[in-house]
Amino acid sequence: MHIAEGVLSLPVLAGCAALSAGCVAMGVRRLDETRMPLAALLGAAFMVASTLHMPVGVGSVHLILNGLAGLLLGWAVFPLFFVALLLQAALFSFGGFTVLGANLLIMAMPALLCHLLLAPALRGEPSRRRLLLVGAGCGVLGVGGATVLAALLLNLSGGRLFDHLVGMLVLSHAPVFVVDALISALALNLLWRMLPDMTRELCP
Repeated sequence: MHIAEGVLSLPVLAGCAALSAGCVAMGVRRLDETRMPLAALLGAAFMVASTLHMPVGVGSVHLILNGLAGLLLGWAVFPLFFVALLLQAALFSFGGFTVLGANLLIMAMPALLCHLLLAPALRGEPSRRRLLLVGAGCGVLGVGGATVLAALLLNLSGGRLFDHLVGMLVLSHAPVFVVDALISALALNLLWRMLPDMTRELCP
């Protein structure tokens, strides 16, 4: 899910950088004190999960957990993921600095979509089944959205040149859909049971 440097075209890089900068600025304004502790926790989980790569064929895949973070933080995932991706690029050479904007959009846009589409389902007193379904939806939508965005950016940069990479990207992340959805479902259910008031405030 980390697109490497030298893959995307200059217009795509510039467009992603500009859009990401605006989204980070929006996210900083939405990151209030009530979200800080949870943002730190989710940021650490995102960083660890996306740092542990599992080899698949000629490439590798990793968990993302972006959907769960987006569900609970909304726009605040943009500055959160920006810091995590920046550290990964600096410390582990994952992705890179020139593609930071593109990788941020890939991770954070589906996360924000989870908040917009799934957070309303948590209003009131959701049942355990609903919590698990929303959590699983975060995993599917987060990973699926990231895969689609990565494929789109590759296609915009190389046309049919990257067709084989797009196919490999989708197939290799099929297991991630399942694992990410399962972890997100269990984590949301646990978080709601342990900290119901805080979680309810984050999903108005």
